[in-house]
Amino acid sequence: MIVDFHTHIFPPSFRAARGEYVGRDITFAALFANPKAGLATVEELIDAMDEARVDMAVVMGVGWTDRDTAIEANDYIIRSVDRFPTRLVGFCSVNPAWGESAIREVERCAGEGVKGIGELHPDTQGFDVGSKEVMSPLMEAAHGLGLIVLTHSSEPVGHLYPGKGRTTPDKLYAFARNFPENTIVCAHWGGGLPFYGLMPEVAGETKNVYYDTAASPFLYSQGIFSTVVGLNGPDRILFGTDFPLIRHPRLLQQVEESTISDEARKKILGGNARALLTI
Repeated sequence: MIVDFHTHIFPPSFRAARGEYVGRDITFAALFANPKAGLATVEELIDAMDEARVDMAVVMGVGWTDRDTAIEANDYIIRSVDRFPTRLVGFCSVNPAWGESAIREVERCAGEGVKGIGELHPDTQGFDVGSKEVMSPLMEAAHGLGLIVLTHSSEPVGHLYPGKGRTTPDKLYAFARNFPENTIVCAHWGGGLPFYGLMPEVAGETKNVYYDTAASPFLYSQGIFSTVVGLNGPDRILFGTDFPLIRHPRLLQQVEESTISDEARKKILGGNARALLTI
């Protein structure tokens, strides 16, 4: 089974009225103000999955700053999972800075069957992911509800791109250390956090952290797979595309052509996700 752990879908209205949503939400503007930036509906995702023979996908929004937009996007994800229950797993997105209203929205979405929170975008959402005080209410709620938390991650070096931000490995390391009982997914290879797996203290304090491969071809050469497997093993790497930014065949080719073992490849492509999501 192949599971894409990182995809984004949006209601058709978001594409039809892109300019309106750009004006309403800071994160949406950072990522999608350019008319060429792709927005996909659930039907388009399912078609792409069928074409690439991807079995299941985690669907999520982005780190919303506007509450009404977040609720609209979360509702669309819930409806989409209801339509395609054997193909999709839903995550909801909120802003930890909203306080109690964020917790209420998470509880509402959990009651509708979502299995995680994400994607968070700390920079555009205006919160410090490394602050225990800031993150405790959301993380306690997530732990109590059995929800995974997925956050955007930023490389401290390299080229700039829309939405890159500054959620760098030092902040993500603090996040993981603050909440060892939570299951955390750091997107985009954790901005390079797994490279520090050679440090015993980092390896020991990030055992609750998984890394997805979202947008990998835009960030790293194919050697990233064998490098991270060599440093940390294959058990906490999750195949994720960042669809529609990256289409499945491109990233699947990277995984298939990597020098990792067949056992590691199977875990990354779906085995780890199935265990994490209990599907």
